[in-house]
Parts: sequence; C-alpha cells; structure tokens
Amino acid sequence: MKTSLSLTLYALTAAGIVAADSSAKDEVTAAAKKLGEQPNYSWTTTVVVPESAQFKPGPTEGKTEKDGFTYVTLAFGDNLTEAVVKGDKATITDQDGNWRLASELENAEGRDRFLGRMVRNFKTPAAQVPDLLSAAKELKKDGETYSAELTEDGAKKQFRFGQPQNPKGSVKFWVKDGTITKYEVKVEAKMEFNGNEIDASRTSTTEIKKVGTTNVNAPGDAKKKLS
Repeated sequence: MKTSLSLTLYALTAAGIVAADSSAKDEVTAAAKKLGEQPNYSWTTTVVVPESAQFKPGPTEGKTEKDGFTYVTLAFGDNLTEAVVKGDKATITDQDGNWRLASELENAEGRDRFLGRMVRNFKTPAAQVPDLLSAAKELKKDGETYSAELTEDGAKKQFRFGQPQNPKGSVKFWVKDGTITKYEVKVEAKMEFNGNEIDASRTSTTEIKKVGTTNVNAPGDAKKKLS
C-alpha cells in the first residue's frame, strides 16, 4: 500500500513538473510570437567574455520591421560591420567596406568568410527565442522571468565555430505585458585554438527596445544589392 501511494505521489509530482514546464514554454513562445508580430523594434546585444579572451566582441545593434528589412551593426574592436537582411537574402560589408552578398563570401578567406557565414545564419530576437527554448531543459517561472539550464547539445549549438569541450549553459527570459523584453544566454566550454586550450565561455544579453517606434533606415547600397 505504501509503495503504491509513493508511486502515485511520484507520478503526480512528475506530471506537475511537466505541466509547469509546458505552460512556461508556451508563455515564452507566445511572447516571442507577439514580438515578431510587431510592426518594428530595435535591440542591443552585449557579450561578456573572459579577461583572457583575445577576441572581445563589441555590442550588436539591430533594427527590424515586419516583412521588411533588418539592419544590424556589429562592433569588432575598432571595426564596425553593417549587415542587412530581407527574407532569405543577406548582404554585409567586407573588410574594405563594400557591400557583398553572403553568397559571394562562401569562398572568401579569414574575416570575410566568417562574416558571410554569420550573416547567413542570422536570426532576429523573435526568431531566436524559439531556438533557445528548444535547447532548454525544464523551464522555471519566477514572476516575469523564466529560466532553464541548457541541454548539452543545446549548449554546444551556441558555439557556431570550433569544437567546444564539455559545453554547458543556461538561458533566461524576461517577459512583460506578454512580450519578450530581454533574454540572456550563458555558456561555458573549453576549446582548442592554434594548439592551445582557451576558455570559450561567454554571456550574451539581448535587450528589446523601441517596439513599434523603430525606423529601419537600411543603406541604399545594401537595398540595391538585395533587389
């Protein structure tokens, strides 16, 4: 009798956890969908890496309009790179400041090849949130925030280049008035670079702003490239 009762309580508890996780994921999914349905919005993504990191990315500023252009500026040290995406086409400035289609950089070398691959895989925050949810374990809600550990495979996917060793991470979402306002991704891993082991850990924080009041002024040369 005691065994039967224990199994029943365990089953009810497990069902409650699954239901809570499902409900939390549904709420964040709906919040991302609501953001994506807005006429326009802006965002800023900042990345914090270890002090030992040789490469320290600057902030990314983005603007997007529904069914229109997405314009992004990315800071790499003292260099500023611009990218414009519309539909399944993307263009980005190369190391000489010229607009190039992502497809034109497939066989490029060094920095340009890296940028071409990055812009081809680019996603707006509203599109990125569902991917992060699919990479998360049990999602827990605390007021207007939702957090979860990442699966090992989910953490690994946050590293677009190289082979991360023992990757792990977490994700956190902030929702207000039914819309995503901010999300944070933390990942930890070691990686081999030029024969040396480096700390590839980082924390990326994306903040949404100017929802419905953003002007997306994509450069004319970029628009011509995408036409």
